[in-house]
This record gives sequence, structure tokens and C-alpha cells, in this order.
Amino acid sequence: MSLKLTSDKITIKIQDETGFPVSDDLAKEFTKQHPNVTFKVVRDSFANLTANAPRLMASTNAPDLIRLPTLGDTVKDGLLTNLDPYYKGFGWDKFSAGQLAASRMSSKGVRGEGSLYQLGLGYSVTGIYVNQKYAERLGLSGAPATIGELEQWMAKAKAAKILPVQIGMQDGVGTFALQALINQYGNKSDLVDWMFNKSGATFDTAASLKGATVFKKWADAGYFPDDVNAINYTTMVSNFQAGKGLLMFDGNWDAAGTDKAMGQGAATFVPMPPAAGDGKYVAMGAANSFSIPAKAKHADAAAFFLNWIHTDTKARQIVVDVTGASPGGDPARQLPKTKKGSLIEQALKVSAEVAADNGFVDFMANTTSGIYAGAFQPYEQRLLTRRMEPTAFTDAIQQYYEKELAGA
Repeated sequence: MSLKLTSDKITIKIQDETGFPVSDDLAKEFTKQHPNVTFKVVRDSFANLTANAPRLMASTNAPDLIRLPTLGDTVKDGLLTNLDPYYKGFGWDKFSAGQLAASRMSSKGVRGEGSLYQLGLGYSVTGIYVNQKYAERLGLSGAPATIGELEQWMAKAKAAKILPVQIGMQDGVGTFALQALINQYGNKSDLVDWMFNKSGATFDTAASLKGATVFKKWADAGYFPDDVNAINYTTMVSNFQAGKGLLMFDGNWDAAGTDKAMGQGAATFVPMPPAAGDGKYVAMGAANSFSIPAKAKHADAAAFFLNWIHTDTKARQIVVDVTGASPGGDPARQLPKTKKGSLIEQALKVSAEVAADNGFVDFMANTTSGIYAGAFQPYEQRLLTRRMEPTAFTDAIQQYYEKELAGA
């Protein structure tokens, strides 16, 4: 293990997901500063990546760095490089412990504790994008204070023949909206325990049932596109940016692209409101997490690159400019500059509001390696098209989870 970057000519291979160009921009800047290091970035869909990551890391041609949304069994199976030596050597103990929690796993397979196996290329927050042309037409301003008020916004849009919510479920991206609801209806620690695979934790809770029930109610009310199950993540975002829909549940990683596509001021980014007016903000937020496979040919260089992303001024600015995400790292470091009134500035404000309420939770899609493509995606498709009831939905998710943890 070395903390110094090699002087040899090397190519770092990155396996990333589609729709997130920040790794390309960071690689370009790193090569500019360190010409002996070049990069090869390979991309695939989020669903394919979560399903195929173990196979890719076990191959003889494993990447040096891989976008790994969930640790799953990868630690137990010996597929990852333990980052603890780099954590100590580079001084990552100065980073926010909360931001790194989901990137840890114990020897017993419990997330949130134990050794560090991931770092982020930016740290996300989710919220709601609002088309301001439609909002003004409907007499709506600011942000909804409660879920009830949010539903009033949807009803007004529907009555005015404006699509209330631009959303898709072909690849499961609508899970953002489902979890945004579940987050508000119960104690977030119950959901976090389940996502971190704590013993005795379950998805089959009153909060999950309420969230699934309201999610289905929105679909039944015609608040979603008629072809919701044919719309994937990329299409959802491009549809919203083209003016198709009042609202879109998404993350800060699309802030820069949405401002570019629509023009600054055409959309706003607001937090998901609580169920009650006095409730606290709760939102999904996690590292855009990357791991170094155990079979990586250039593990030290990949770790150096990860550290550079968190500490180099230009790299941190790239993370904010391209993704709208917090760059992470030492909180004492100065934040990169943002354009006044931009969606990136708004997203960083939402992130600060959620952080002030200690409201960050991980993404349900990251709970196990197979649950997103194997359970949430297909079962939500049924839920939104009147082919599955909420009680059956929550039960089916929990059954899948238990089978996967048991190795069935």
C-alpha cells in the first residue's frame, strides 16, 4: 500500500453508471494535473450495474474503481479493497462520519459500522423539481409545507390539464417518490436499520404501507403519465426538462443539467415536505459511492484519485458544477462557488436544511444488491397499474429481502 501516486504510465479503468458524467470531467482534470495517468470509463444502467457488479469485480479484468450503489455480499465474498489504511493515511477521519456511515460494513455484514469500503464522487440529496411556468399559472409559489399541500398542487395541475408528476418506472426510478413518502410516515431509524440489514428489522411497517398506499393513490388519480412503466430515468429527466410535468422527484445530480436545458429560473428545487407542518425534513442522501475491487490492478492510484476528488480545489468545484452535489471531505474546507439563484445553489441549501434536521437516509435501492431490479422495480410497476395492493407490495418486498439475505 502506498499513498504516493506512481510515476509510471497507467490507465485507471472506471465502471460507472449512465447519466452521470462527473467521472469523465474529473478524469480529464486529473490527467491534466498528472499526465502519466489516463482513464477508461465504461458505463451501464443503474439496474444492470447493481445486478452485475459482483461478476465484474470477480473477473480477471476487474475495474480499478466501480460505482457500487450497495455493498451487499461484496465484503463477505472478498470482492472489495478495505480502505482503512487509506482512511488513516490520507486523514479521512476529518470527513463527516455520517456521510461515510453507509460505506462501512462489519465482519458480520452489518452496514453502518466496521471497516470503510467506499467513498463518494459527490454526496447527494433528493427533493422535488418544480416547473415555474406551470407553478405561476396555477398560483403556486415557494415550496409545499406538507404532503397534503403537495397533493393540492397535484390536484390543481390535473384540473388545469397539466401533468402533475413526471415520473417513470421502466427502470424503477419512481422509487425516489415512493421512498420520499415512506420517509415522512415513520421513524427514519426503522427504515435505516432495515437498509443496513440490522437483525429483526423489517420493511413491512405502518410507514411503508402508508407510503405505498399514497403512492398508488397518486397513480390511480392520474397524477402520473399514462405510460409510466415505459418511461426510464433518462426519459423522465428529458421529459421534465422539455416542459412535460409540474413536478419531478429527483436528486441534485440533475441540477446543473436542468438549468442548462431549461434556463436558470425555469425550475426550482425544493425539499420533500413532512407529513405534518411541524415535522422535520427527511430526504435520501448518500455518497455517489465507488469502491476499489480487490482485483484492481491500480488500487493505490484509485485511492489517490478518490482522495484528490475530496481535497483538490478544482476537483471539488467540478463535483459541484457538474452534479450539484456536496463535494464531501473535511467540512472545514471552503465550499466551491455556485451561481446565485442556480439550481445548484438551491440544492446545496436543501442539503443544508436536511442536514440541520439530521434527516439524511440512504436509498432503499441500495439495501441489497438485488432488491432494486428484483423487487422494487417489478412490484412498483404492478402497484402503479392496479395489479398489486399496498399490503401485498410491502409483504413481497420483505419476502424478497429475507430470501436474498439468506442466500436463497
